[in-house]
Amino acid sequence: MEKNNRLYKGHSLIKNLNDYTVLDIETTSLDSFNGEIIEISAIKVRDKKEVDTFSELIKTKNSIGYFTTKLTGITNEMIQKQGKDLICILNSFKNFLNDDIIVGHNVNFDINFIYDAMKDNIKEYLTNDFVDTLRISRKVLPKLRHHKLDNLIDYFNLVKRDEHRALNDCILTNQVYINLVKLL
Repeated sequence: MEKNNRLYKGHSLIKNLNDYTVLDIETTSLDSFNGEIIEISAIKVRDKKEVDTFSELIKTKNSIGYFTTKLTGITNEMIQKQGKDLICILNSFKNFLNDDIIVGHNVNFDINFIYDAMKDNIKEYLTNDFVDTLRISRKVLPKLRHHKLDNLIDYFNLVKRDEHRALNDCILTNQVYINLVKLL
């Protein structure tokens, strides 16, 4: 079965939720065929309040390239010292996520990586429905020139990110989501 044939993938929703899990990952590549997940982070939200976090670095088969390190600040040394086994992290993440709806920015990217990793490594599927803040942004802010996370952070006058790490991006994505759904 081809990787882009994700039969059991959840559905994309546009919803104002009170309970959900915000997701972001960092990878070695934009290509889910060749790239590896190096960090998975998530924030569990209940009644629009952050109640729990999940954040883990993952050991990679290949070394991390200069571009990835420059973008994320994640080094090969960090991966070797703090990184954990992918299968262990996927199982822990699955338990953390449970049946929550996932919220993320350009979240198809993250979901596709995790879907493929789960299917290939633990023989399970990521079936959770999801809400993409990029999709909502394009719908409610059609005149905004660009809809990248940084553009939305600026638009809503949020504290700019000082690092491109998964947990930090989850926090900012959640703030963006809360602001966007007020416009729905």
